[in-house]
Amino acid sequence: MLIHPWDAADDSEWREWLSSHDFGQLIAGGTGRDLPVVTPAHFAFDGDRTVVTHLARPNPIWPLLEEHPRALLTVVDDYTYIRADWNTTADPARGVPTSYYATVQLEGDVRLVDDPAAKAALLDEQLRHFEPDGARAAVSATEAPDKRLLPGIRGIEFTITGVRAKFKFGGNKTAEDRDRIGARLTERGGRLDAEAVTQLRRRG
Repeated sequence: MLIHPWDAADDSEWREWLSSHDFGQLIAGGTGRDLPVVTPAHFAFDGDRTVVTHLARPNPIWPLLEEHPRALLTVVDDYTYIRADWNTTADPARGVPTSYYATVQLEGDVRLVDDPAAKAALLDEQLRHFEPDGARAAVSATEAPDKRLLPGIRGIEFTITGVRAKFKFGGNKTAEDRDRIGARLTERGGRLDAEAVTQLRRRG
C-alpha cells in the first residue's frame, strides 16, 4: 500500500480508530496456492497489540495458518468517492477524481486456540467487547449447550507485529480546498460521506 507522508497515521491515531472498528478481513497465504484465503470476521482489539477472533472449523483458512502462522488483518472504512469536478480549482472538465478512506493493515503472528477452556475465554472476551451490557452467560467449556458447540469453532489470538495505517483525506490540499470538498460531501449526503467529512475536518 502506498502511503504518502500526508496520509500517514501515528500509533495513537490508528489505535483510536481501530478501537471503534471491529470488522475486517483476515488474509492468509500458503505454499502452492495461486491466491490467499480471505475471510471476513468480527474481532476484538485490546487497544495494544492483541486481536482475538474465531471462525468455523470448516473454514478453508486453517490449513494455511497451520502451515504458516502469520496473517494480515485489514480494516477499511470512512470511504467515499471524490468527484473530478470537486477535486480541482481549475477547469472542472479536467479535474481528477480520487477516493478518501481510512485503512489499517495489521501484520501478525497467529496462535490457534483449540483447548475448550481457552476457546471459552476467548469467546467471553469477544462477547464483552460486543455485548458489554448483554445478558449472555459466560461461555462454558463443560456445560450445555456450549460444550457441544465449542468443537465447531477454532479461536485465533493475533499478535500485531507490524502496522500500515493510512488516512487519505485531502492531506495534500489547502484548507480552502478541504472546506470546499467537505461542503460538497455534506450536500451530497451519501452513505459514508458524513464519516469522511469528520475525518477531513479532524485531519485538517
